[in-house]
Amino acid sequence: MKAVICTKYGPPEVLQLTDVQKPVPEDNEVLIKIHATTCHIGDVRVRSFDVPWRYKIPFRLYLGITKPKRPILGMELAGEIEAIGKDVKRFKTMDKVFACTGFVFGAYTEYICMAESSDNIKYGMLALKPVNMTYQEAAAGVTTGGITALMGLRHGKIRSGSKVMIYGASGSVGIYAVQLAKYFGAEVTGVCSSANLELVKSLGADKVIDYTCEDLWKYGKDYDLVYDAVNKLPSSNGKKLLSATGIYVTVGTDEKGISIEDFDFLRELVEKGKLKTVIDKVYPLEQIIEAHRYVEKGHKKGHVVITVIGDS
Repeated sequence: MKAVICTKYGPPEVLQLTDVQKPVPEDNEVLIKIHATTCHIGDVRVRSFDVPWRYKIPFRLYLGITKPKRPILGMELAGEIEAIGKDVKRFKTMDKVFACTGFVFGAYTEYICMAESSDNIKYGMLALKPVNMTYQEAAAGVTTGGITALMGLRHGKIRSGSKVMIYGASGSVGIYAVQLAKYFGAEVTGVCSSANLELVKSLGADKVIDYTCEDLWKYGKDYDLVYDAVNKLPSSNGKKLLSATGIYVTVGTDEKGISIEDFDFLRELVEKGKLKTVIDKVYPLEQIIEAHRYVEKGHKKGHVVITVIGDS
């Protein structure tokens, strides 16, 4: 089968399309024929080893010293189950599924084996695909950006009537944070660049701020929750926007306690039309290098999808 492997840490050119052995599912695993994956910012950072200096040693030990221990990157996918292990109960062959692979990676390929269930998102989670989504749409972030946004808003104790600011509202986490905050009944202010103001409005934001030319402070300092969905707003600045009891949360603050029920919750919202994905660009697997170059520039809107099978 075809797969993209990361030969070492470095620029996009370290990614190579090659042939690898097709996996065989273990007793508790399913074999998924992947229709679509994404170029996730996590894949870009692992490939380039772009991590904060204080984490470089532990990440080297976990990910690999000179190159990734798991050379096939890819953190999101949607596809169809082709085979199941003898102990699998939740799924059957031909089920259409979507998943996050966590720090196991492995989605830049035609087939992947995943455990039927996991209680830790770091090792991946798998669920039935929303019926009203294409494979491309299902791969595009619900299982990572959607989950991350949900956990962040919960950590910020969001409730109906909350006044919420989403910083980085047009990014892969921010687009879901805006929609989920509105679903929970919050008054939402989205912060993004001028090019993305209309997109954020279309997601339901009550107000939008162009961070490139507007002063955040003029919109008040009484937010119940400021959620930095891109980890670029200094916490000291974010906290100045809060009410006396407000909470500042940055992306990745609290990803504990994620369960398959959370996946099901997001799938139900998608099927009810309450949550949608935003796809910026689509590349075939053969153009993975170009996809990484684009994402690395830091200007994508929503998600960059990689098609593995053409009928996605």
